[in-house]
Amino acid sequence: MRSGQDCIDHFPQFPVRLRDIAIKRRSWSCVARGLLWLLIALWLGFVVAGDPEADSGLIPWVKERYGEAAAERVSAWRQLMSGNLNRDEWSKLVLVNDFFNRLRFSTDFKLWGKEDYWATPVEALGKGGADCEDYSIAKYFTLRELGVPDDKLRIMYVKALELDQAHMVLAYYKKPGSIPVLLDNIDKAIVPADQRPDLAPVYSFNANDLWLAKRRGRGEHVGTSDRIGLWRDLRKRMEIEGEQ
Repeated sequence: MRSGQDCIDHFPQFPVRLRDIAIKRRSWSCVARGLLWLLIALWLGFVVAGDPEADSGLIPWVKERYGEAAAERVSAWRQLMSGNLNRDEWSKLVLVNDFFNRLRFSTDFKLWGKEDYWATPVEALGKGGADCEDYSIAKYFTLRELGVPDDKLRIMYVKALELDQAHMVLAYYKKPGSIPVLLDNIDKAIVPADQRPDLAPVYSFNANDLWLAKRRGRGEHVGTSDRIGLWRDLRKRMEIEGEQ
């Protein structure tokens, strides 16, 4: 398991302090809620992934709930996962990044009527829209289903400096300690973190741990799943999807 330092060492250095890069409209509970979402999804086996028979019930359910176009998107997503297992990891990164970046960007309030909502991949595809968290989470789980090891992936909260707003990206490490490349919905090209001077790291997490990037070169471990209780809503939605 890499330390929090590994997730931030390769970003360009910024003369900013934690209070200067505070996430707008995002609290610690929101980050914790997202981490738990990851844990629950892994526990449930990623909703429908890995079960060829799941399509028989899932696609009609999506069609009824979201419409024909949504069902086609989910079907294409399932085909992407089942048809590209033998590709090399870089090809998987490109395919998954391009696939989800086709979704239109929208806010949680416009999509869900809530200030903060972490959509499942099925929900994002159903709506045909996503915000930065939804893009990153969907890419993470799709790559996991395609066989990319968990220790090569890290979901990262950053501040988009030019936009002056909170943002989320997915980091991929080819080797432990290497410079990660970033999968992003703003800059859609997959580039190394040290080529993104527009981003300042704040948090990073995977399925097990969460770190706070207090300053360059040092990360403070601030949470594990046993500290989180805000999970019932997410669990209920994922269980419903898994039953289709």
